[in-house]
Parts: sequence; structure tokens; C-alpha cells
Amino acid sequence: MYNTRKRIVSIGIFVLSIVIFVFLALALMPERLSEDQMSVFTGLIVCALFVSVTFLLNKLKEVVMVKVHHDSLESGETVVIQRFINRLRFCYSLDDFYAAVSDCLELKGDCSVLLIDRSKNYLLYNSPDKVTTSDAIRDKIDQRYTDSWTDGYFYFDRHLGITSNLKKARGFFLCAEKNQLFVFCNYARLFDSSIYPVLFEEYQRFITRTQTISQLSEISATTKEWQQLAETQQSFLPQKIPNIPKLKIATYFRPLVNVSGDYFSILPIDKSRTLLMLGDVSGKGLPAALIMGLVMNTVKIIEDKEDLVGVIHAVDKAIKGMHLQDKYTVLFLGIIDTDKMKIRYINASMSDPIILSPSPDGYRMKPLTSNASLVGILDMGDITVQEKRLFRGDTILIATDGVSEVMDDSGVELGDTDLYKKTLIAGASKNPQDFVNDIVDLIWKYNGDKKLHDDVTMMIAKVGY
Repeated sequence: MYNTRKRIVSIGIFVLSIVIFVFLALALMPERLSEDQMSVFTGLIVCALFVSVTFLLNKLKEVVMVKVHHDSLESGETVVIQRFINRLRFCYSLDDFYAAVSDCLELKGDCSVLLIDRSKNYLLYNSPDKVTTSDAIRDKIDQRYTDSWTDGYFYFDRHLGITSNLKKARGFFLCAEKNQLFVFCNYARLFDSSIYPVLFEEYQRFITRTQTISQLSEISATTKEWQQLAETQQSFLPQKIPNIPKLKIATYFRPLVNVSGDYFSILPIDKSRTLLMLGDVSGKGLPAALIMGLVMNTVKIIEDKEDLVGVIHAVDKAIKGMHLQDKYTVLFLGIIDTDKMKIRYINASMSDPIILSPSPDGYRMKPLTSNASLVGILDMGDITVQEKRLFRGDTILIATDGVSEVMDDSGVELGDTDLYKKTLIAGASKNPQDFVNDIVDLIWKYNGDKKLHDDVTMMIAKVGY
């Protein structure tokens, strides 16, 4: 129904644009003009009307599409599934999932639910009612939906047989990685069909997310598997730097041991806006790596990455939901807009990232100071997104404290020295990778090639090239 309505709106807007265009062209056409004048005037009128009508009707289409989306997916019976999807996006354990099922499907939707892990043939969840506790229904499901069933979403009828006719549906069935979710609902035929692909995608993400977290937790229980954990953790980080117009980026990541609490990500939003993230989890080793993976996954699945306040709160909720004592993260989130030449950011207690900006007297250092508290342990309170102008040639440096807190033999931290500042100013004119190499070389020389005491992670972005 949602897709049908979208097509109707698109066709209607197209027809309306033609009618309006023809009407205005005829209404504005002068009665008496020479042939040459008529040709020029007609061309101008056509161009002006085409631009004006197209602009206004595109705006109208946006408004109508928002209403169609709301009426189809955020009202009526379909809102039951939409609420469940919204909860599912932030489920990180089976307990979270069971709570979402209870609140959204059972209490508010009057649905019955079965969750079966076919890989182990375990019944993970069933609603406490006569439908899902019936031995006859359970036997029929076990016979028809075996562990060889393919991933996807399906409708079933009142006989528990698969049907392609939504009008005959008395429920639906999701299968992902042999995890089978059955939702019994007598009014399933009233759900808009376009909601099912969205639901299935979020269910797949939930299954993958819980498997990853479970894997990290199991590995953390046995220190003999550190290398496996390190490989799993590395998979969360960008495997290659994306090619972004007018923005060149280089990174450096060196864990103290096999695993790390440091993390970074580069997430293009559109052709001109890119989200940069870099952070550091408290502590070291396995627990920090677990939180690191949780943070990375949370940010990755959030749809509205422009809402920096929402992203920070989602990360805060996810960490607190793990109930690990004394675990938190410092975090920098910044959206670079190369069209409007600005950066919008939240700095949650990171060692001040900086902008190195060219000037007649050389490069000036502009700090991107902290404007939010630690994430995952304290009340975040009100958060304000800061904004700064950018200029062609600006270089942005974001680094964990493993860079600035490297010490020499006398215990002086690198970040407190003129040598560090001179290295930054000298490297700001270079391409990002060469600049990263300069800082890495400085760290090892300043530390005297001794063993480091912290993870070292940095990201350098040059704007306008």
C-alpha cells in the first residue's frame, strides 16, 4: 500500500506539473508579438515556468510523501510493527529483545510470539498464551520449518502454511541465521506490506549484533584467544579509506596489546558531508575491546547520522545497558560539510582535537574544545552541537591521549612540548598520510623507542583538496 501510494503521488504530481505548465504558458503568452519576438519570449517563458513549476511541485511532493509515509507506516495497525522496529534497532541482547516483544507485540499489538534457534533446536521464547504453548502448533512448526529453511520473511495462513497472499495471512515468519521468529496476529493482513523488508533487515542486524557481542564475550572469558579477538575487533574498523571529494583522510591505529579500546570510523553521509568518529574506551584489553565493538556497531546502524546529539545518546544508552562497572568512552563526532565549508561537532571529553588553518603568518591552531561529558557512565545532560567555519587547506587532527601523553625519560608529556606544536605546524601543509608519518616518527623518537604505555590512534583530514 505504501509503495502504491508513492507511485500514485509521483504520477499525480507529474500530471499536475504538465497541466500547470501548459495553463501558465497559455495565460502568460501575449496576444500580439512578431514571429521573432514570439520565439524569444516563448523560450524565456518556457524556461522560467519549467524551473518554477518543477521547484514548487518537488516541494509539494516532499510534503505529500511525508504524509503518505506517516499515514501508511506510522499510523493504523502498521504502527505496531514500526514501534517494534524502532525498539529492535537498539536491542543488544536477547533480554532486550524479549522486552521489546513484550512491550510492542504482546501488550500493545495483541500478538503471540515464538523464537526458535534451529541451529541448536532451542526454544528461546514463547508468549504465555494458548497459541504458542500448544503442542499441536509446536509440532506442526517443527515439521514444516526445519533448520534448512532459507533466510527471509514469509506470511503464514491459519493452517501454518506459507502463503503469498497477504489477505490470507494470520501471522508472519522471519528467518535469519537459523533463528526463526513466528508472530501470530489475526490482523496481519492489515499491515502495510512495505514494512516487512524493513523489519527483516533490522532482525538480521539484531541477530548479527548479538552473535558478535556473544563472540566477544566468550573470547574475553579465555585469554588464550586474544588473536582471534583482535581479528574480530579489527573487522569493526574501516578496511580502507573512502574516496571523498574535497576531503583527504589518513589514519593510524596501534593497540598497546592485541586488542584495544581505541576506535575510529569514516562514514560518508552524502557527496559533501562526512561523519568522522574517533574515541577511546576506559581501561585496556578485553573489556575495553567489547565496549569498542558495541560503540562502533551502535553508530553504524543509526539511520540519522546527522543527529549528533541522538548518536551520542544512543552510544550512552548502549554502554549503560551492558552494566559493566567503570566502563565509559571519550568520543569525538564531527560532520564535515565540504560544500558549506563547516564542521559540526560534539567533543565528549576528548583531548582537544584541533584545526590547523593557514594564515599569512603560518598555520594557526584552533582547538575543538570539549562540550559534553564522558559517555556511558554519567548523566549526559543537555548537549549542544558546536560549529566552526572551514577554509580550503584546513587540516583537522583528532587523536587519542596515547599521542599527546607519550613521555620522554624525564616524564615530560609530548603534548606539553614546543617540539610537538612545531611538528604539527610543519606537517599541516603536507598530505595527510605524510603528516601522520611525521607524528608517528616523533612519538617513537620522543619515547626513546621504548615500549608505549597506551594505545595510539589518530585521524588527519585535509579539507578542500
